[in-house]
Amino acid sequence: MRLFLALVPSHELRLRLGELADVAHANCGGRRLPDESLHLTLAFLGEVSDEQAAELAEWVNLLAVPSGEWRLDAWGHFRRPGILWVGGQSPDPALGRLQRRLWDALEGVGITGRPSRFVPHVTLLRRAERLDAHGLPPPDLVWVYNRLDLIQSITHDRGSRYVSLARSPES
Repeated sequence: MRLFLALVPSHELRLRLGELADVAHANCGGRRLPDESLHLTLAFLGEVSDEQAAELAEWVNLLAVPSGEWRLDAWGHFRRPGILWVGGQSPDPALGRLQRRLWDALEGVGITGRPSRFVPHVTLLRRAERLDAHGLPPPDLVWVYNRLDLIQSITHDRGSRYVSLARSPES
């Protein structure tokens, strides 16, 4: 099964991110991600066995995640594959530490794939026809986080559906 570790926004923040996604979609085209799919990936784990998934779920269920705040105040994009996202203008040291801590633990149990660079972002559009954020309203959101989810990505013909398999306790 295909898994990743992510921060999942509150319902209210998801609605606000969804509003930004609507505006971006109207201006840039492409495929808008559904509100229920919006998240911040901290570690993409790829394909793992059922046994390894069960072990990861046990680990996540006990994992202490320090609380923090992330300011989303910038638009960004990845040219390939046409992703438009919101994130922070400045690197967030707390998110960077959390991401490194997770990868240190994952590598300790044999999971590889740590990216060479971590760009915290929330993908709003895929296959955008335009990646120019000029004319889009400046985002100004604060994401208060205190736990993370182990999420399974289930691919189908219309995209992916995400199912939370485990959630860390709130800090």
